Amino acid sequence: MVDLDVEEPNSGLFVKGKLEETNPVYKMVPVWEKDKCTFCGNCQKVCNFNAVIQLHTQVLVFPKLCHSCYACSELCPTDALPMKPEKIGEIKTFHQDNLTFLESCLNIGQEMAVQVIAHTNKILEKDYQGQLIIIDAPPGTSCPVIEAVKDTDFVLLAAEPTPFGLHDLKLAVDTMRKLKKDFAVIINRFGLGNDKIWEYCQRQNIEILAKIPNSRTAAELYSHGKLIYKQIPQVKQEVLKIANKIRQLSGEPK
Repeated sequence: MVDLDVEEPNSGLFVKGKLEETNPVYKMVPVWEKDKCTFCGNCQKVCNFNAVIQLHTQVLVFPKLCHSCYACSELCPTDALPMKPEKIGEIKTFHQDNLTFLESCLNIGQEMAVQVIAHTNKILEKDYQGQLIIIDAPPGTSCPVIEAVKDTDFVLLAAEPTPFGLHDLKLAVDTMRKLKKDFAVIINRFGLGNDKIWEYCQRQNIEILAKIPNSRTAAELYSHGKLIYKQIPQVKQEVLKIANKIRQLSGEPK
């Protein structure tokens, strides 16, 4: 299992595993060396993210805007902008029984979530080929979501039955279709709000895989880091539907 919601990972609240290792994540940013600079202005011209700006006889570098594309460094005629590593996050690996859990976390104050997610995906590709991998992706439809799901085989979209939930679900469905991803919907807090999500999925021929009932007890258990399905039979019944779907997709028997 992998938590790729790197800006606020919380899957680890429910995994009581042993921490095995912590790997830092770095991104490469340019560092201005004044003695080498001729103030030609190339760096500012080639940077599409305004991370490098020339002010007369000074070059300012804004690391948080840098996307590590190397353009300013590679195209500098005097090598005045060498790239240096800057730590932006870390990946922790835990083990609990037969579960390996990776938690990716972006450092406070950093903004490049995609780079931490991409680094984690490289680890998954290198070390966990052929294994069943369940990813907790960030919410929404922004760049971190795209990076998190781009190599997945199947996507589960969780939505609450409210006008706001339906609005976000429509955006997520459009995104998955553009990415050509197979997906299904899970209605969370079922019984709250209205039936608009159910009606939308019916019109769009989208599978509703499970309906997690709205429950104050579930919220209380969640807030204490406890697994809800163990104590609420209705939730366990719906979670089993999800588990069976995953087993079916991975070729494992139910």
